[in-house]
Amino acid sequence: MSLLRSVFIALSHSRPLRHFCERSLLGSRLNARFIAGRTIDDALRVAEALNAQGIAVTLDSLGESVTSEAEAHRAAEVYHKLLDAIAARHLNANVSLKLTQMGLEQSADLAESIAGKLAEHAQATGSFVRVDMEDSRLTDATLDLVCRIHAREAVRDAIGVVLQAYLYRSEADVERLLAEGIRIRLCKGAYKEPAEVAWPRKADVDRNYLKLSQRLLASSVYHGLATHDERIVANVKSYIASRGIDRNHFEFQMLYGVRRDLQRALVRDGFHVRVYVPFGTEWYPYFMRRLAERPANVLFLAKNLFRS
Repeated sequence: MSLLRSVFIALSHSRPLRHFCERSLLGSRLNARFIAGRTIDDALRVAEALNAQGIAVTLDSLGESVTSEAEAHRAAEVYHKLLDAIAARHLNANVSLKLTQMGLEQSADLAESIAGKLAEHAQATGSFVRVDMEDSRLTDATLDLVCRIHAREAVRDAIGVVLQAYLYRSEADVERLLAEGIRIRLCKGAYKEPAEVAWPRKADVDRNYLKLSQRLLASSVYHGLATHDERIVANVKSYIASRGIDRNHFEFQMLYGVRRDLQRALVRDGFHVRVYVPFGTEWYPYFMRRLAERPANVLFLAKNLFRS
């Protein structure tokens, strides 16, 4: 892990800096590249604009680690409103959520109840709920909860989960989820993890990502490959061409504000692309992890922040 990445991940946990950034004009200027806005309407406008470009969307109401059951229910209500709005506006969109935002650290039963009701709502409206993966402390609890909800016949098509290629355990987790027919979004990983559980070197993470992506593509389940790495994109293109895999069998996924040129190029080439669109007032941890992931994001912000 590079020094710069370590610094930004450490800063993502700074409460004083978070308090300042989320309430300041400077913070609003900084986050505009990666955050769709503060409100549901802001997010829906961005979703409509992306859909007009042939790009699907997953909407994420930012927030994590709530401290009470009431907070968890308030967070869930935003998602219920999103699911209704997606259906009413006929958007090509679904939703992504974090289980700590749904009360997982207060009670696994609470989080399962809330996530299960959201999956039911998504099923009824023809949408989908993706459960984001958080740090490795929560991997088992997250996967167990998703598997239990997915086992309910009435909602099994409406819930999926994220796996992180930098964790040593992810290969076994892929096999477990594929055996149950659960849709996976594969990403590299954005949290600070010890070398005991995750590869510290980018080259090793990339190698594992490619290995796992090929396993997903060879399966019968529709998955999302979340990457901005052109080398990995090229490898995926080559792999599906050599195996005769239909482009409708998977989608590339990317982050709002990152590699928009690559997003548009993939759409022009006939690939499915979905963009992860975050919104809300609690944007600071997400924003800092985006800077940690890709140093080019820091340079972009520096150039645009001081542009007259």
